[in-house]
Amino acid sequence: MRHLVAATATLACTAVLGGLVALAPTAHAGEFLADGGFESGNLSGWSCDPGTTQVVTGQARSGSHALAGSPGGTGTAQCKQTVGVAPNTAYTFSAQVKGSYVYIGVDGGAGTWTPGTGGAYQQLTVSFTTGANQTSATVYVHGWYAQPTYYADDLSLTGPGGPTPSPTPTDPTPTDPTPPPTDPTPTPTPADPAPSSHALVGYLHSSFANGSGYVRMADVPASWDYIDLAFGEPTSTTSGDIRFDRCPVAECPAVESDAEFKAAIRAKQAQGKKVLISIGGQNGQVQLTTTAARDAFVGSVSRIIDTWGLDGLDIDFEGHSLSLGAGDTDFRNPTTPVVVNLISALKTLKARYGSAFVLTMAPETFFVQLGYQFYGPGPNGAQDPRAGAYLPVIHALRADLTLLHVQDYNSGPIMGLDNQYHQMGGADFHIAMTDMLLTGFPVAGNTSRVFPPLAPSQVAIGLPAGSNAGNGWTSQAEVNKALDCLTRKVGCGGYTTHGTWPALRGLMAWSVNWDKFGNWEFQRNFDGYFG
Repeated sequence: MRHLVAATATLACTAVLGGLVALAPTAHAGEFLADGGFESGNLSGWSCDPGTTQVVTGQARSGSHALAGSPGGTGTAQCKQTVGVAPNTAYTFSAQVKGSYVYIGVDGGAGTWTPGTGGAYQQLTVSFTTGANQTSATVYVHGWYAQPTYYADDLSLTGPGGPTPSPTPTDPTPTDPTPPPTDPTPTPTPADPAPSSHALVGYLHSSFANGSGYVRMADVPASWDYIDLAFGEPTSTTSGDIRFDRCPVAECPAVESDAEFKAAIRAKQAQGKKVLISIGGQNGQVQLTTTAARDAFVGSVSRIIDTWGLDGLDIDFEGHSLSLGAGDTDFRNPTTPVVVNLISALKTLKARYGSAFVLTMAPETFFVQLGYQFYGPGPNGAQDPRAGAYLPVIHALRADLTLLHVQDYNSGPIMGLDNQYHQMGGADFHIAMTDMLLTGFPVAGNTSRVFPPLAPSQVAIGLPAGSNAGNGWTSQAEVNKALDCLTRKVGCGGYTTHGTWPALRGLMAWSVNWDKFGNWEFQRNFDGYFG
């Protein structure tokens, strides 16, 4: 999941530091990006993936220079730039791109892409509106894994200026003002709802604000069965020490008190709902590289669960949290420390809290379904080591796993069991991706190492709640087509599923907040479909 980071200022460029452009206020519309045409001849002003991005001549749409990104098999060749923006303001981001599977967008918001431009430049455009307290936005352009070099030129972000806020520290150190007991007594929880029931899962922005607005726990509608508190984050990438800090009043003026928050959690639980702490997210990289980090993870997560009286844990490890080491080729017997230690930590937590402990996971497609083609660094070490890296974790915990809701968004094309590439944004993508989880698949094409299917009651489809919530939004009509196909084998289009699963658990949304922003369209569609 992605959320916009709070940062610095607004228009009229004064300095560029690590991709963050400091700006002075202005009263008129203008260009926000520094060097959107790359005419400096270098990547000044941009934060880009090293080794795969460069400024070149001979490929420009205008001027003399353009960005060239060569993803190869190890990344997406992304460049991004963070700029100051004004709250409650509309902006437009556009780029001229040339190549196959080129993406542009704004972190935590709208995005678009093209499957190919036919050898010529094509303009891509997205529009977005900032939130009430938002003072920065990060825009990006990237290609996709194993695709040829793409080119981008004439990138532009336009809109009015805004006030210059106080600078925000780049990497603040989380604090825990009131340390809880070292060895708290586990919180008892009621039994999980019957696995045969359909469920609606949503993330609640609890530690930050973005353009969707703050939602109090007590105001979450009763339709939401699993409420994931976003996010618990580590004090450092490898510490394993997870902290959950609620959104401060300065950032979320409507935030309730801790006592009100706890009371609302108890009220939800009395209604049979489950409230979990979600660990990770886009900004919360967690690498349990040592047993000490593993133990710190167990201890700190337990303290969060007991302090707030939660029902369990959601693992939303993204970015570089999980990867596979050289020689780690069998998902059934992993050897990479970050994977082995995470499995051990989750098993320890499950044993501590017992059968009522709720465990969910929200990996991206790159870490799961891409494992059908690629697993880890590969025999020659040339692949992205993160490919399929969630598979050993899911497999080891499958007996304890309550729900897996893979994020069917922020994804490039993924090959399905029909050996065709499927692209996000329509029913076909969700059908193909979910069919893989419920059918199983040979990992990296090795028929002697088949990832077994999960039970339908363990699988939900992960989606953006609205068009502003993430790259790959799917209309409710297309969501219903996917559900019709998977649960009744009706209207499957050109894809043939390997079964029919009426017990498919349901849907996950990023997020409750974004659904409220969209007048609860996602929730209302779920209620209408499942009754």
